[in-house]
Amino acid sequence: MTDFDEEKQNKQLNEIRKQEEEELVAVLAESKYKLPYIDLSRLGIDNEALRHISEKDARELKIGPFKLFGKNIFIAVRSPSDDLLSKLKEQMERQSLIPTFYMVSLASLEKIWDRYNELSSAENSKVGGIDISGEVLRETAKDIKIMDDIGKLITDTISGSSIHKISHMLEIILAGAISIKASDIHIEPEKDRSRLRLRLDGVLHDVIFFENNIYHLLNSRIKLLSGMKLTSKIAQDGRFSIMEEKEELNIRTSLIPGAYGESIVMRILDPKSIQVKLEDMGIEPFLFSVIEQEIQKPNGMILVTGPTGSGKTTTLYAFLRKIYSDEIKIITIEDPIEYHLDGITQTQTNSEKGYTFLEGLRSALRQDPDVVMIGEIRDAETAKTAIESALTGHMVFSTLHTNNAAGVIPRLIDLNANPKIMVSALSLSIAQRLVRKLCPLCKIEKTPTEKESTTMKLVMDSIKEEGKNLSNYNIDPDAPIKLYSPVGCEKCNMIGYTGRIGIFEAIKTNEAIEKIMPQNPSEREIKKVARAQGILSMRQDGVVKILNGITSFDEVLNVVDLFEE
Repeated sequence: MTDFDEEKQNKQLNEIRKQEEEELVAVLAESKYKLPYIDLSRLGIDNEALRHISEKDARELKIGPFKLFGKNIFIAVRSPSDDLLSKLKEQMERQSLIPTFYMVSLASLEKIWDRYNELSSAENSKVGGIDISGEVLRETAKDIKIMDDIGKLITDTISGSSIHKISHMLEIILAGAISIKASDIHIEPEKDRSRLRLRLDGVLHDVIFFENNIYHLLNSRIKLLSGMKLTSKIAQDGRFSIMEEKEELNIRTSLIPGAYGESIVMRILDPKSIQVKLEDMGIEPFLFSVIEQEIQKPNGMILVTGPTGSGKTTTLYAFLRKIYSDEIKIITIEDPIEYHLDGITQTQTNSEKGYTFLEGLRSALRQDPDVVMIGEIRDAETAKTAIESALTGHMVFSTLHTNNAAGVIPRLIDLNANPKIMVSALSLSIAQRLVRKLCPLCKIEKTPTEKESTTMKLVMDSIKEEGKNLSNYNIDPDAPIKLYSPVGCEKCNMIGYTGRIGIFEAIKTNEAIEKIMPQNPSEREIKKVARAQGILSMRQDGVVKILNGITSFDEVLNVVDLFEE
């Protein structure tokens, strides 16, 4: 027991020493050397950057290149001197690179130096080179029009004789996924073969099966690119970047061990995918005018709810872009920061260092922001602080896990929020889901089944009963019900759907809602009172999008219960 305690104590002392060193370097960087400080313990090292400074020079000069972005190279320095920085600048300029210097601790440098071993072992293996060029991907993408083309190109590459076949295979996978706008790449080993799948508009599609020996080589190459340990058999996370013209695409990699090998998922974080304007999200006109009015207010709280993957972050980012101006300060607390927004201060939670959503929010409030975006309200303390912020002159945007808009108030009360105070803080609760849009080129009209027809009529009647005019939603109440179904063409990868759109509902905290809030109302009671607000429910919004031929009955049925409300 004593040995264990001593071991534990030594480990804690080492951690304290490391932390003290990091803090000292941060202070010296700012006060003495006027260089930015960086802690590389949680950042991936870009292997391609290592090629521009030899391991011998890096160790002797106590430096290390850690990221390459276009023509920019980022170099970590332990003891900066004018002479050293000047020599390094000259050396990089000879390679047509622009250096940026950061001051780091010895622990950060050792992390870079360790990667040189992996770099040399990679060059001696069958894996081939370890850089991914945006130019190569663009060339490869020219041969890819639909998903089937990816499988054909991979088959040709595997059966070819090139020694760099694994490098080329990964280039095809990445180029294909980016060109058909897939969000994730899944590589899964099975007993006798491995499978490649791509997630397109939220749905996984099989692309190709290949032999497990190919999978093992591909696995090593992805680990090297993503800054992971080659020999480790535990769950690992990593990332790498690709320059795509002027945009930087981040690929976030996750590996988890399975029965037949490690399951690999590469998530493509394309900045373009999050740049959806509020006007293009599929919000019906009346609700759009409500949201536009509420997000412009100087204080209050707007909560977006829905399951994982329902587009909540995209909606919050659309709000921030809509209200952004040079005159206001916006701070976000995210877990993690997936996309960078110009002109907005974004911070990332770090549980190891105690920077939680709550601590992030408290820190953000000390910066005197006008608008704060919190990735998620998970606990009572964060809920309480967010409500207090909304009451003290800040506009707060966040997400909450509930099934619908009416569930927001009971959920906040569960998190010990005081209903009397909440009345003044909560401005708007929005719930959303995502459905795939029918391909406009190949969708066909179909006759609805009896069940579909009855359901559509019931929902249309509920819209009319609430005093809403169907013609406001481009629907003729007297015309026969038309439904559309997917077919599949080259333009939509033979799937029948292309892109996604939101289905929304919202509840404003108006006088009627304020009256019932202190009584801890149920979802049913809140829904009943909210019907008079003139905003479509998710069920009604889904049916409007079906009748307008935007999506299919089955798509809406997958995310909303159409049969009862």
